[in-house]
Amino acid sequence: MGYNNQPNFWHLVFVSNAFVSNTAFDVPLHQSHSMAPAEIRDHKERIKSLLKERNAVLVAHYYTDDAIQSLAEETGGCVSDSLQMARFGNQHPADVLVVAGVRFMGETAKILNLEKRVLMPTLEATCSLDLGCPASEFSDFCDHHADRTVVVYANTSAAVKARSDWVVTSSNALAVVEHLMDQGDRIVWAPDRYLGSYIEKETGADMVMWDGSCVVHEEFKAQGVRDIKKVYPDAAVLVHPESPQSVIELADVVGSTSQLIDAARELPNSEFIVATDRGIFYKMRQMEPGKTFVEAPTAGEGATCHSCAHCPWMGMNALDNLEATLASSDNEVFVDPAIAVRAIVPLERMVQFSEGG
Repeated sequence: MGYNNQPNFWHLVFVSNAFVSNTAFDVPLHQSHSMAPAEIRDHKERIKSLLKERNAVLVAHYYTDDAIQSLAEETGGCVSDSLQMARFGNQHPADVLVVAGVRFMGETAKILNLEKRVLMPTLEATCSLDLGCPASEFSDFCDHHADRTVVVYANTSAAVKARSDWVVTSSNALAVVEHLMDQGDRIVWAPDRYLGSYIEKETGADMVMWDGSCVVHEEFKAQGVRDIKKVYPDAAVLVHPESPQSVIELADVVGSTSQLIDAARELPNSEFIVATDRGIFYKMRQMEPGKTFVEAPTAGEGATCHSCAHCPWMGMNALDNLEATLASSDNEVFVDPAIAVRAIVPLERMVQFSEGG
């Protein structure tokens, strides 16, 4: 029985300033860094006023545009990985949460904050892991392994979360799986097979895995990392566990976005080769301006870019559509109440576990 729901057409074959294209879709990028400094400043000032008027707070992922990350910092918002985003939104007193990221992050914020409005710069920003794990097919998959505990990565729809026992992020997945192993649980894991394989290898857990992958991290090449290591022989290699095993094997540190940022700060190296979305460099360079950060190659022979490591859907978040959303209150995230009441159980379990509760 096959459950390979990661179509080959998600392979990225072209990148430009305006579009990330492949044989199945064209995703427009509203990149704020293409704006003139004065234009960025004007957008920011208008957005700051709108945030105050709406009693809203901006929550941004590390993979979004530099201008959005800096705006979140300047306005008392949050720039973080998906676990910290969930915590922050759940604890902040604002009436409106503005989530700059991808759709599942907005859904998570809504489920954990049903009394608040949740807006996004665009509702079209999704995730290949989410798309590659349809709820109905995943439910059938779980039914075929009914004696196992269902653990799903945060990069999934609300409906998939509602079918799960646990939700995890790359920050806490190892700890959660170790906890479940101690209880004698066997696991259904979804959707990222690379992260699942990494956890299985590290823990020895009995895991049955859904076959999904991230279109960004899957493209990192071990040979490319080896080649660039020759140019930067003293560089530490930082790798996100959604990457292929052959790349993970070359890493000095494997971890989530927040864990990789911590490694860049704590390790004595002055140079780093980083295998994750290039959006992370804003925070790394901010925290360690004297260090050098190099993108791990994704491109094979004949490719049009040396490194295409940027999520096309994250790139849809920008100052212009963020401002438009706040001005109009459009792009509000809604979750079916029947799904939300089930999905909140594993989400709250995730938050409480990470807080030591």
